Amino acid sequence: MSRVRRALLVVGDVVTDVVARHRAPLAPATDTAAEIRTLPGGAGANAACWAVRSGAGEVRLLGRVGREAADWHERALRATGVRPLLVRDAEAATATVIALVDASAERTFLTDSGAALRLSPADWSPELLDGVARLHLSGYLFFADPSRETARRALRDATGAGIAVSVDPASAGFLTALGVDRFLAAVEGAEVLLPNADEARVLTGCSEPERAAAELSRRFPLVVVTLGAAGALVAEGGAVAARVAAPPVRPVDSTGAGDAFTGAFLAARLAGADPVKAAEAGCRAGTEAVTVVGGRPPVRPAAGRSAS
Repeated sequence: MSRVRRALLVVGDVVTDVVARHRAPLAPATDTAAEIRTLPGGAGANAACWAVRSGAGEVRLLGRVGREAADWHERALRATGVRPLLVRDAEAATATVIALVDASAERTFLTDSGAALRLSPADWSPELLDGVARLHLSGYLFFADPSRETARRALRDATGAGIAVSVDPASAGFLTALGVDRFLAAVEGAEVLLPNADEARVLTGCSEPERAAAELSRRFPLVVVTLGAAGALVAEGGAVAARVAAPPVRPVDSTGAGDAFTGAFLAARLAGADPVKAAEAGCRAGTEAVTVVGGRPPVRPAAGRSAS
């Protein structure tokens, strides 16, 4: 393996998002007016894009997609500066999420995981860690047998090579369905856990985010619990070390805000920031994310950056 480690490798989901923004409450059995857009998304892919947006020099993304949308997703990722390492699935379609976004910018997801959770151990190789300084695993991978085994192998290989690993638990609903004990056993060895408040509550049974963050930090060296507009909690060694505020903003769509936090947090850590400074960077990115529709940052000129 390369002795110089600078890259961030994200292993996770690549998704086609159908974002439907509706001002009025949903009207059962009839029409509800909405603004609808089809956009590239996925927690893992979004985090990778926001990491580039936040200054990470080299970001790679391993994920599995259906053949029907593979070219579109590759182009979208390259446009943001991410190096795509996409496995094309001949049998399953690309994962699709319908995001219903109400007038308060809160979203509800309908999820078809498709090819995303078919990422298999055969798609993984320790050579993918060459030049990698940090590995990030999307929690969605842990909710199906093939992708869970793949994520476990990646985590084991990375920790064995001295590479820091972070995990985003991804979904309170899926965590409940899988079982907390199974999830925690699967992510054992990760250095950083990045749950939101609901996920932290499910993982610990603690209703207060502060207590949940402290409890989780007894299992993981660093825990950062995101609180939406209220910012984030940084916990280490069984105690909350800091509470970070989020800049005030008028939200448009909260889809991908947590992914933006993750990407910016990891970019800051790669640049040498301490956990609190990294959480501040995450809050700034999350604030920016809720001002745009969809889970990705707006595409900017690459300014000489190559994703090849």
